[in-house]
Amino acid sequence: MASLADSFLADLDELSDNEAHPDDEDLDAAAMEEDVEGDMPDIETLNYDDLDSVSKLQKTQRYNDIMQKVDDALEKGTDISSHGIVLEDDPEYQLIVDCNALSVDIENEIIIIHNFIRDKYRLKFPELESLVHHPIDYARVVKKIGNEVDLTLVDLDGLLPSAIIMVVSVTASTTSGKPLSEESLQKTIDACDRALALDLAKKKVLDFVESRMGYIAPNLSAIAGTAVAAKLMGTAGGLSALAKMPACNVQLLGSKKKTLAGFSTAASQFRVGYLEQTEIFQSTPPSLRTRACRLLAAKSTLAARVDSIRGDPTGKTGRNLREEIRKKIEKWQEPPPAKQPKPLPVPDSEPKKKRGGRRLRKMKERYAVTDMRKLANRMQFGVPEESSLGDGLGEGYGMLGQAGSGKLRVSIGQSNLAAKVAKKFKEKQYGSSGATSGLTSSLAFTPVQGIELSNPQAHGNQLGSGMQSTYFSETGTFSKIKRM
Repeated sequence: MASLADSFLADLDELSDNEAHPDDEDLDAAAMEEDVEGDMPDIETLNYDDLDSVSKLQKTQRYNDIMQKVDDALEKGTDISSHGIVLEDDPEYQLIVDCNALSVDIENEIIIIHNFIRDKYRLKFPELESLVHHPIDYARVVKKIGNEVDLTLVDLDGLLPSAIIMVVSVTASTTSGKPLSEESLQKTIDACDRALALDLAKKKVLDFVESRMGYIAPNLSAIAGTAVAAKLMGTAGGLSALAKMPACNVQLLGSKKKTLAGFSTAASQFRVGYLEQTEIFQSTPPSLRTRACRLLAAKSTLAARVDSIRGDPTGKTGRNLREEIRKKIEKWQEPPPAKQPKPLPVPDSEPKKKRGGRRLRKMKERYAVTDMRKLANRMQFGVPEESSLGDGLGEGYGMLGQAGSGKLRVSIGQSNLAAKVAKKFKEKQYGSSGATSGLTSSLAFTPVQGIELSNPQAHGNQLGSGMQSTYFSETGTFSKIKRM
C-alpha cells in the first residue's frame, strides 16, 4: 500500500503535466502583439486628427472630372444639335446623372467635415453646436469667431439671424471653453474652408442641373420646378428610374426621419420628401398638404414618364397637369353648399299602397297592448306597486289589483271588431226586407209543448212589447199565449 508521501508526489506530477508550456505562452503573446501592431495603422486613419484622412472627395479623379465638365458645359451653354438623339445616349444627360450622384456625395462629405469641425471647436465653444445646427452656417461662424473671447468684437451680421446672434453672444460670455492652440485652430479653419468650397461646388452642380432640366425633363420641371425635379432625378438615379417608380415612392424621395425628442407630432410633416419644397405645396393650407403631396407625386410620375419617352418636349403636358392640380386644390378649399330648406311633398289624390281591411285590423288587434298590460305599465302616484316577490322585488304589477277587488285578472270585454262582425252576421241572417228563405219552417219542437208553430220573422222583435205565438198540443187543441 502506497504511503501518503508517495500519493502526494503523484498528484504533483499530474499537475505539472496539465500546465501549459511557458514557451507556447510566449509565442501566443508575441503573435497577439504582432496583430495589434498590424491593426494600429488602420485605427490611426480613422481618427479625426488629420482632415485629409476623413475628407477625400476633393482629391478623387471623379470629382475633378465632373466639375471640369460642369464648368465647360456652363461656359458653352446648351447644345441644340444633340436634341434629336435618344435621351439615354445623350452625353449631357449622362453628365446630369453623374452630377446628381455627386451632389449626394458632396452632402455626405460636408457632414463628415462638420463633425470634424465640431469635435475640434468643442473645446473652445461647446454650446455653439446646439445654437447653430446647419453645417455651413456653423463653419462660417467658427471661421469668423476663431479664438476670440469677446464676441462683441466679432461682426456676425449676415451669417445668422439677429435673435440667434444675441443668444450666441450671451452664451459665449459664460462659456466654459478655453482658446485653442495654433495648430488645432489652423486645422479647424482649413476644415471650414473645405466645407465652404464643397458647398460652392454643390451650388454650381445644382445650377447646371437646373439649367438643363428644361431640356431633359420639361414636363416634370413645369410641375415641381427645376430645383425639385433635379433633386428627384438625382435621388431616384436618373429620369428612367424615376419614371419606373410608383407615385407612393416618389412622395418619399428625400424624406428624413425626424427625431422629435418627445415633442408632439401634430405639427410635423411625415412621409414628405423633396415635394414639400415645391411652390404648390407651400401655397396649400396645412390641412390639405397631405392630399396635395399625394396629388403632386401622382402627377409628377406621369410627367416623368412622358419625359422619359420624349413625348412632349415643349412641356405643355406638364403645364396642363399643373393647372389640373391647382384647380383640384382650389376645389378642395371651396366651402360646402348651403343647406337648402326641404319643401313639403306634393299632395296626391291617389290611394295609398298601404294595405287595409279585415286582415290588417286583425293583425293590429293581435299585437295591440291589452288592458292588463296597460295597467301593469301604469303607476299611481304615492301608492307602492305590488310585485311578484314582494318588497319591490321581481316583476312589478303597476296598478293591477289596486281598485279594491284584490284580483289581478281583468275581465275581458268584447272587442269592437267582434261586435261589428256579430251585428253584420245578424243583419245578413235576418234582414229587414221581410223576405224569408224557402227552407224556413214555422214548426218548432220544444220539450214542454211539443210541436209549436212560430213566426221566424218575429225573432228580431223578441225584445219588443210582446209576441203572439200559437202552439199545437198533444190533445189537438190550439191555444194562444202572450210571451214576453
